[in-house]
Amino acid sequence: MVVQATVVFADLTGSTAFFEALGNEKATRAVTRLTQWISDVCLAHHGRVVKKLGDGVLAVFADASNATNAVIAIQRGHQLRLLKWPSSIRMEVKAGIARGEVVEVDGDCYGDAVNVASRLSDLSGGNQIWVTESVVDEVDETLGLRFLSLGPVSLRGRSEPIPLYKLEWQEGAVTEFVTMQASLAEMERPDTHAMGKIHLIYLNTSRSFLSSEMPVHLGRGDQAEFFIDDPRVSRLHARIEWRNGAFFLTDLSSFGTWVRFAGSDTDVPLRRDDCQLHATGEIALGMPFNDVSGPTVHFTFSPTHSSFY
Repeated sequence: MVVQATVVFADLTGSTAFFEALGNEKATRAVTRLTQWISDVCLAHHGRVVKKLGDGVLAVFADASNATNAVIAIQRGHQLRLLKWPSSIRMEVKAGIARGEVVEVDGDCYGDAVNVASRLSDLSGGNQIWVTESVVDEVDETLGLRFLSLGPVSLRGRSEPIPLYKLEWQEGAVTEFVTMQASLAEMERPDTHAMGKIHLIYLNTSRSFLSSEMPVHLGRGDQAEFFIDDPRVSRLHARIEWRNGAFFLTDLSSFGTWVRFAGSDTDVPLRRDDCQLHATGEIALGMPFNDVSGPTVHFTFSPTHSSFY
């Protein structure tokens, strides 16, 4: 049977470290309880749980608003749970939501929306919810949900990039700081051997970091791997990490971080948010680019391969 449905993939991140810290038996019980709780939240929001996939859940909803409300409830509920967990064994939730035709066969479901939701869950980071434009169009506007544009993103198996959005589920999130991620063909599920290298330049300091050396912190504190001696820069101002075959920059500061990509007239402001770094560009720390005296780091990155080193 073919139906129009909203598909949700919700996955737990950091399960490898979780199993290493707790051991297989305790970790399995904890993950099983979590996936069952995620399933129960989906059911409470009128969804149908298709299956549980180890540390993830696949569910379908007839209504896009119910689907987004369910995933928001999962994220907020899990954040409260994490307050009681040691930082060393935190497992965060990431989710992808897509809408389209779904073929239901013997209780399972198939179709483009299922594949897209799965890939969005893979590409998103912990605590994030990525959705397609078809979901945004169907959500009830009276809910007042905030969707931040990620720009057109290339997904494996599709000939053209599709517009994607990040659903801002945090209560009291600052809406004027919009993260826009440009053409991200490299955001596919990576080859397990694919690596990368990022080059950072600040004044007379130039350093390169492999993806295997991530995360790297920018700041003026002793713990920062890339040191910037400027009072406007926080001790640990920003973090660069390697996720899903790409470098991501996350602001950790009190005063913000700005990114400007080469060839773009639009600056990407970050306040405790992240964006993917691609091609080449600059990072302004503590002061926007219009203050020419502010500290600015130039970045480029290049692919490499694990067999090269």
